[in-house]
Amino acid sequence: MTAIKGAVVLVTGGSRGIGKAFVEELYSRGAGKVYATARDPRTVANPDAVPLPLEVTNPDSVAAVAAQTQDVTILINNAGASANANYLDSPVDDMRRDFETNFYGPLLVTRAFVPTIERNGGGHILNVHSVLSWLADGTSYSASKAAMWSQTNSLRLQLRPRGIQVTGLHVAYVDTDMAASVDAPKSNPRDVAVAALDGVETGAHEVLADDITRWAKAKLSGDLTEMYSQLAK
Repeated sequence: MTAIKGAVVLVTGGSRGIGKAFVEELYSRGAGKVYATARDPRTVANPDAVPLPLEVTNPDSVAAVAAQTQDVTILINNAGASANANYLDSPVDDMRRDFETNFYGPLLVTRAFVPTIERNGGGHILNVHSVLSWLADGTSYSASKAAMWSQTNSLRLQLRPRGIQVTGLHVAYVDTDMAASVDAPKSNPRDVAVAALDGVETGAHEVLADDITRWAKAKLSGDLTEMYSQLAK
């Protein structure tokens, strides 16, 4: 279990969407300090947050932020992106960009902050995944999130002896800029943040934030023919 009250938290992609909701909910639970990163820190609107510039795919940028935030005990790897790249027609560089942002970026940030969190007595890492960790939608975004799921599960084992717990958050469509063009039911970002931080506080390995995500996870134990037949309707 991890206490959020009094904790020092860093949220990547903390200026909008789920990241913004994380910052708000962290303060409502009594966090002592919240660093909110963004490519442009001027976009961080929360007056209580400490805005910092960060490009998660840039090792120098990650190192600079880690050097400035030596009091962090909880890390939330929220920043992500989608190039909407499909396997057959899109430039391979677009696919690589999905992996750079959604797989290697969080890994760079995690590796930079593990020594800090351990030195501060241990803590927690929350990685934001997607229902597309378990559903192939024809894009490299889903592949990058599937890889991230594996990374999270491995890090949980590696970091346990160092006093750091790891939680994976999986969620379908959320009412954010990224899903603005999607005509489907969407979760409220605040509800997602509440569920995720409940999971952090209780030490959950995974948080499944909505019915679609719970459906997808359950189907993995069955015949995939049935799962993908339903998706094709």
